[in-house]
Formats: sequence, structure tokens, C-alpha cells
Amino acid sequence: MRFTVSSTALSTRLVALSRVINSKNSLPILGDFLFEVIDGRLQLTASDSEVMMRTTIELNDNDGNGRFCVGNHDLLEAVKGFSEQPIIFDVDQESNIAKISYQNGMFSLPVENADEYPQQQQVSDVATTITISPQLLSDNINRSLFATAQDELRPVMNGIYFDLTPDCLAVVASDGHKLVRNKIFSIKSDQPAAFILPKKPASLLKGVLGKQGGDVVMRFDERNAEINFEEGVIICRLIEGRYPNYNSVIPQSNPNQLTVDRQGLLAALRRVQPFSNDSSNLIRFHVENGTLQLDAEDYDFSKTATERMSCDYNGMPMSIGFKGSSFIEILSNFDCEQVLIQLADPSRAGLVLPSDQPENQDVLMLMMPMLIND
Repeated sequence: MRFTVSSTALSTRLVALSRVINSKNSLPILGDFLFEVIDGRLQLTASDSEVMMRTTIELNDNDGNGRFCVGNHDLLEAVKGFSEQPIIFDVDQESNIAKISYQNGMFSLPVENADEYPQQQQVSDVATTITISPQLLSDNINRSLFATAQDELRPVMNGIYFDLTPDCLAVVASDGHKLVRNKIFSIKSDQPAAFILPKKPASLLKGVLGKQGGDVVMRFDERNAEINFEEGVIICRLIEGRYPNYNSVIPQSNPNQLTVDRQGLLAALRRVQPFSNDSSNLIRFHVENGTLQLDAEDYDFSKTATERMSCDYNGMPMSIGFKGSSFIEILSNFDCEQVLIQLADPSRAGLVLPSDQPENQDVLMLMMPMLIND
């Protein structure tokens, strides 16, 4: 079998697919890329048995159909540095060798029988379908990923929860200390449905959706999801279990509201945080009369820091403690100029919202408070 493919197209797709492959695999062949030539197109697949990603490239030339597997590391390293040029694959499946020729040379690699490559479990015919723009999905994954947990006892917290309701599609992530809830009002369904997308396929989507055109179609049942985008498809096993009632932890009455410059507060927190206690990372927020004061202290090492900044505040004077690193993460995952921080009292969660919500969306991030000693 012989075919010719663009070096840039091949390299780009292999780099994306390589993120699926684990350093250690239950089956040795899962360390390979699966190549399939079908009617003038090259279909490339990578899998770790839980997540499968497949993408397709138009071939410049080919002399028939065929399929084989080749180790990911050597091939990826070989094609990474090529300038744009045609690469010719000559595959001899009797001797299990692929010769790869390019402008200034050639190399050869062993290939394996593609029939040994495991097939991914498919989504059932009764799957629920969500159609969403790639930019909208990418934005919501980007905003949510940081808030997912790494919890062996509660695996449902380790992914992004997609909750389709008659009102909206809610995209939710939480680790028990912070929470992100994105409502997309342009997507809704009279038949409620939900699934928990694991972190790995979510991260893969984040990497490939940035420059995509055309809608993303997400199909899911109780066990698996199939996500089709312009250049390929991801099929993955979902996290099974019941996601906690995220709405119950969001305070509904928050009379104390302050509006502050996001970049200014982010910079101030980054300056103050190194002076906080290493174990607690506690930052004290005191807000009163249009001034927000940040205090950090670590008496074990005789370190303290204070910084003040102006803000718009409507409410009673208040002191509340937050984990500095988590608050920095929350602010870093907004792209607005100003944020609105809503507070009820020092014992209840604080809400952080963008000053201007994205069109047809409602973005909210929640931060649980920490005990402070006045």
C-alpha cells in the first residue's frame, strides 16, 4: 500500500492524537497510532481504552485502501520538524515495514496488524444529542476545567457536568471548595438529560476546538459520549453516578456587593499571597467605604502583607477569608474587565460574576469561605 500526505497536516494531527496515548498502556498496541486509508482519505486513531480520538486527512495520492498500526513516539518525533512537503508512505504488510520518504531522505518503521487494535464501544441509538458551536463549548470547558476535583472517593466530582434542562444547558464543575456554573440559554430540551465528561476528553476538546468551524454534535447515553467536530470525533466512557445538587449550595440572597477591577485584584492577590500561611493559604478580605483591603500573614515565619484598592461597594463592613490560590484561579478564568463579588456573611459562600455576562449565558463562580480570627 502506498499513499502521499502533507507533512504539516500529518504532524498537526499526530500531535493532537498523541495526547490521548498514555505512557503506560494495558495493551502494548495502545501505544500505536492506527492508520486507515479509506477512499482517498487517511483516518488516524489513538486510544487509551477509555478515550478514543479519530481524525481524517485528505490524501494527495494513494493506490488503494488498507490499515496498519505504528508506534507513536518514533513517528511523531520524525515528522515534527518537517517543513511543508509531501511525505510518501510505502507499507509492506507482509514484512510489516513502512518506508517513509520525504524531500531529503527516508526512514523505516515496523508496523503491526490493525486487526489487533481494540474497538471503542459505540453510543446507543437512543442517545441524547446536543448541538453547540465550537467556540461556545471551548469557552465553557476553559472556564470549568480548573474547578474539577481529583477525588478517588467521589469520582463524580472529577469531571464536567453537562445538565440539559427545559430552561438551559448548565455546564458545572466543582471540587467542593469552589464551583463554576455556566448557563447557556440558547440550548435547552423538554426532555432533561445529563452526563459527566471526564477531564481527559474535556482537555482534548479544549485543545482542538479553538480554530474549528461548523457545529459540534455531542451524543451521549448512560455510559458513553460521542463528540463530533469538524476535523474528527472523540468517543469516551462517561463518569457514572449522581452529581450533587449544585444549585443548593449557591446563596440566593447576597445583599453585600462590590465591583472591582479584575486585573487589579488579580495582581494584588498575587503580590499578597506569598505572605500567607503555606498550609492554609488564607487571605483576609476586608471591605468598607469603597476600599477593599487584602491581608496575609504567616506568623510562623514573621511574614505579613497588606494591600488596599478602591472598589464600588454596597453593603455592611465585612471581613471574610478566602483561599488565595483558589481566588486567583477564579479571577484568571474570567476575561472581563470588572468582576462583581456578592457576599452574604463571613460564613457563607461568596459569588464572583463578570460585570457583563456573555450573550445568552449566565456565568457564576462560587468560593467557600475560610475561618478567620479577628
